[in-house]
Amino acid sequence: MSTAALTMDGLPGERPAVNPWIIAVVVTMATFMEVLDTSIANVSLPHIAGSLSAGTDESTWVLTSYLVSNAIVLPLSGWISSIIGRKRFYMSCVAIFTVSSLLCGLAPNLGMLIFFRIVQGAGGGGLQPSEQSILADTFPPAKRGMAFAVYGLAVVMAPAIGPTLGGWITDNFTWRWIFLLNIPIGIISLLLTQRLIQDPPNMKRKKLSELKVDYVGLGFVALGLGTLQVVLDKGQRDDWFESHFILTLAIVSIASLVFVIFWEWHQKDPVIDLHLFKERTFAAANMMMFMLGFALLSSTLLLPLLMQTLLGYTAERAGMALSPGGFAIMLMMPLVGFLLSRWDARKLMVFGLVVLSSSLFHMTSFNLDVDFSTVMWARTIQALGMAFLFVPINTMAYAYLPKDKNNAASGLMNLARNIGGSVGISVVTTMLDRRAQVHQVYLSSHLSASNPNLRKFLAGAAAMGGGGSGGGGFGGGDSMHRAYAMVQNLVVRQATMLAYIDNFQLLGVAILAMIPLAFLMKRPRAGGDIPVH
Repeated sequence: MSTAALTMDGLPGERPAVNPWIIAVVVTMATFMEVLDTSIANVSLPHIAGSLSAGTDESTWVLTSYLVSNAIVLPLSGWISSIIGRKRFYMSCVAIFTVSSLLCGLAPNLGMLIFFRIVQGAGGGGLQPSEQSILADTFPPAKRGMAFAVYGLAVVMAPAIGPTLGGWITDNFTWRWIFLLNIPIGIISLLLTQRLIQDPPNMKRKKLSELKVDYVGLGFVALGLGTLQVVLDKGQRDDWFESHFILTLAIVSIASLVFVIFWEWHQKDPVIDLHLFKERTFAAANMMMFMLGFALLSSTLLLPLLMQTLLGYTAERAGMALSPGGFAIMLMMPLVGFLLSRWDARKLMVFGLVVLSSSLFHMTSFNLDVDFSTVMWARTIQALGMAFLFVPINTMAYAYLPKDKNNAASGLMNLARNIGGSVGISVVTTMLDRRAQVHQVYLSSHLSASNPNLRKFLAGAAAMGGGGSGGGGFGGGDSMHRAYAMVQNLVVRQATMLAYIDNFQLLGVAILAMIPLAFLMKRPRAGGDIPVH
């Protein structure tokens, strides 16, 4: 038998009809569009609320509704693919996402926009898992690192440029274009997918006569993940468990997910294949992907917020500080894919974790006088660490699983990253608020009337605010009030800065604690040719 007739695993079979790199670019196109849509609407919420005559609190459901339906579909994507076929499922998701994007852009009121975002999230939920399984089946094990590097560019860069792009579109055009720009990309993706991508020969599609739908598992998965996403997204806004609404949803979510674990474990045809976690390499990869999502999305939230609220940056300038990190990832992803074929993936992960945690610890040295270049370089170093994590984690996750489990595995991996991002955002926003209050109380305790430095500052500030007689300034009482207001403002800003530092320190410690997980994974073969059974 000739070498040309061998498949990627050394078994007889058909070769891809087209260059696998073309397939990688085609499937990455739709994934980039979907990941971008999870963050591009963030900065447009005030414009959406004003345009549709809604409150700011109500407009947050534009984000929450998308994340809820997205989280529900992610773990189900492998199960649905096994029923209707992966190509058909993938194209259905692209079509649903594209049509719902058009409807979101044309939505006449907030209620319709939220409904269309739910549909859009359901369509987008199947794109990333399908792409990962397509890449895992299209490329041989030794080349999967480079393939996942292309995928990693989309997943890591999209959240970084989303807020900046969304702000630019909203300021220069209208918020509706953040949805309408998906339409041409979706159409091109559909046409190329139909022409270039095929289901693998070894993929077994279940017949409708053999299909037994696990309605119980399906319902409780949707209920558990949906309520969990609402709790994570709305918890801080509603003061967590002080709210009966959040407490009730948290109880429902925990009970539903615990039930799902026991129920799905004993099902013959489960909607979520939890038995995959018996493979320790896959289980460790999921935990590391959870933490990668935790660090990526939480830091992507913290840095622009810090620059705009404390350092006085515009949204555009804050985006410029983050942009070099995106370019660093673009440069490093192919290099990491190349190194993965020659180095132990676990060592690359450890290096990435050390670099990522080091960048976060470096951010703890930030203060209110930090300059643009310092922030930019800190983010760039952070991006380098992420590049050395994303590709090896994805490659190792599929290394010791049967090929017919790639669809189910990809859904769980993407769910881990998304839930990690949601948990990360909830943790840092809660901690930012609570720690700022703690630091404000501590700093205020040192503002004693007997403190000579405080008295000197107040006297100087009052003198500057007085403006002298006839100068149009404030009177003595008003000047002193302004002086006290200046002190209060300084205390609040310093307390908030310290809260950001606490967040960066927490993230640094959490990432550093992930290093032992890398050594729980099985040792890959020499030359990066990780076996696939």
